[in-house]
Amino acid sequence: MTDASDVSVSPVPIAPAGLSRRARTFVEAHGIRVPRRDLRQHRSAWIEHGIPAAEIGRIVAFQDRWGGIALPPAPFYEGGPRILEADCPVGSATEGWSFQAGDCRSSMAYGFMIGPEGAFGIDGYRWTPLHASTDGWVESLALADHAGREARTITTLTGEAVDSLDLDGYEPVPEVQGLTDTWWRGRDSLIALYRGEAVGLDAPQCLRAHVYGGLDEWGLQGG
Repeated sequence: MTDASDVSVSPVPIAPAGLSRRARTFVEAHGIRVPRRDLRQHRSAWIEHGIPAAEIGRIVAFQDRWGGIALPPAPFYEGGPRILEADCPVGSATEGWSFQAGDCRSSMAYGFMIGPEGAFGIDGYRWTPLHASTDGWVESLALADHAGREARTITTLTGEAVDSLDLDGYEPVPEVQGLTDTWWRGRDSLIALYRGEAVGLDAPQCLRAHVYGGLDEWGLQGG
């Protein structure tokens, strides 16, 4: 049986409330909305399999907020989820419940998940939360898109070179809700630190940083 979907929805997404102006513009100008599955129809079957009603509510809330939104590829993690889309939760009462955040764009050693506390992260060798919420992930995509267009120089560092970065004088960018991955704002530059694969796959060579230099005030903020 095919899932019911909101087939009549406009292909132009409306950005969820609570995002920065920069992220709202990014979602609405560069995103595409495709029909999303109605996960409410699985509620009874999931409850019969021992999934708590509160967890089902959490999945439905994610689907209502983000389900069916396709965004441009991320600059790392092979582009991130192809389309944000929830699926059946996995876990238990002791370890907590997680659910898929969307299918990968290509074959990967991990999947994108929403963790027990709502964090957006990758799960393969181990669960690694990247941002405290999906909002933070989308904010990071929007900031990377903005910085990539405004920067005079973009420098990529990998492996041990990432640990040599001097962040003295930089402040964390709060809207990305960084956990393992973080963004830092300096006097005329932005730095994105991608540590998720290094931590999640126990692979320090996968450390990566993007340094966006030569930014003016608009380039540093972008809304």
